[in-house]
Amino acid sequence: MPTHSEVKTLPYSARQMYSLVADVERYSEFLPWCAGVRICKRSAQEQFEILDADLIISFKVFREKFCSRVTLCEQSLKIDTEYLDGPFKYMKSNWAFSDADDGCNVEFFVDFELTHPILQRIIGIVFNEAMQRIVRAFEDRAIALYGAQGRRF
Repeated sequence: MPTHSEVKTLPYSARQMYSLVADVERYSEFLPWCAGVRICKRSAQEQFEILDADLIISFKVFREKFCSRVTLCEQSLKIDTEYLDGPFKYMKSNWAFSDADDGCNVEFFVDFELTHPILQRIIGIVFNEAMQRIVRAFEDRAIALYGAQGRRF
């Protein structure tokens, strides 16, 4: 089923990019097709913060809600997402951030399959373009928050 993996070096600190991606509540402000976000549950376990979040995805005539569990590990600058409920057979994604000489390395991976055959066919056709748009949306958000040249703390 569709998978996407990408590694980019961006002119920001790893902590800045981690904070941007960890701010799930703000996704509807900048992510394409994200029409709304609701945090259903928030808990802390040792070095992790765990969020159960509903995201409403709107694409053309389709509008779907799905729930996922987001595990935030600020100490290691990693974010893991697993699917809980909605239109997927399964879904998982991972983010990892590490400082580099010229900014930070951002690693992103997503793997999923939709239960709805029509949506699965549509996504299959535009999957790579859709994933690139999502990654670009995070980059554009970083520019909006931290400036085009980036800032290092």
